[in-house]
Amino acid sequence: MARVFAQINPQEFQECFLNWMKSITKITNGEVVAIDGKTLRGSYDKTSEQSAIQMVSAWATTNKLVLGQVKVDEKSNEITAIPELLKVLELSGCIVTIDAIGCQKEIMKLITQQNADYVIALKKNQGNLYDEVEKLFSSGIATGFEGIAHSTYKTEETGHGRHEIRNYVMLMEPRLNPDSVWSKFNSVGMVESVRSLNGETTVETHYFISSLESNAKQFGNSIRSHWGIENSLHWILDVALKEDDCRIRKDNAPQNFAILRHIAVNLLGQEKRVKRGIKNKQFLAGLDNNYLARVLALA
Repeated sequence: MARVFAQINPQEFQECFLNWMKSITKITNGEVVAIDGKTLRGSYDKTSEQSAIQMVSAWATTNKLVLGQVKVDEKSNEITAIPELLKVLELSGCIVTIDAIGCQKEIMKLITQQNADYVIALKKNQGNLYDEVEKLFSSGIATGFEGIAHSTYKTEETGHGRHEIRNYVMLMEPRLNPDSVWSKFNSVGMVESVRSLNGETTVETHYFISSLESNAKQFGNSIRSHWGIENSLHWILDVALKEDDCRIRKDNAPQNFAILRHIAVNLLGQEKRVKRGIKNKQFLAGLDNNYLARVLALA
């Protein structure tokens, strides 16, 4: 088995995965597609000086399906892998969310060319753009956003001893440096998170650029959906499928098994008759051939 998976062409295997997903998936209009990277920590190989590989995946947050994935080149990073993933996905009508590493003009162009929207995070290493957005919101807050087209949205949650308030603000047609040419750059957003836990209160502020119109609720739901990729995909891969503990590391095998786990996540997640988690469904499929056949029939 190890030799077989080491020799399978991962690009051909991924193309089979993509064709399968396109044949069974109908993306709903406004679906949030979160794109994020994950390192397979057990895939390093000391003998060949191979570092752990990293996969960038696209996750449909409403349908809870992996839509596609690409491996990050060993001497590169997610900036080069994300465009390759975007080129093979069908994203029309979707909202694509990416963390700050995806704040690149070429990436935004690829998204909008597919008739999709984007919400992309900003960080201080973005330089002038981050500073301009921060000043824009500071000025707006000081004046109550007078004369600035904007919308707001607020959520409040309590649970597990924690109380959290999130304030979302979107500004339309941001008055920024005209040299900053971004594809369909229609708005900027701010999220202020006020969290109280064990008598301590912390405040965090994050900024985003977006092609969305001024709809703070839609903006807020997109941000929350993107954060959910950790719980809905990465956590399942690590806890249920033990991805970080897997020592498969020879040749093409790590990348091929990453795709195989995504197939398992999609199939087990879509099997609704048994009301159990992915880990228990996987265990049941190993014990009961009839249940295994029912899961595989979903393909």
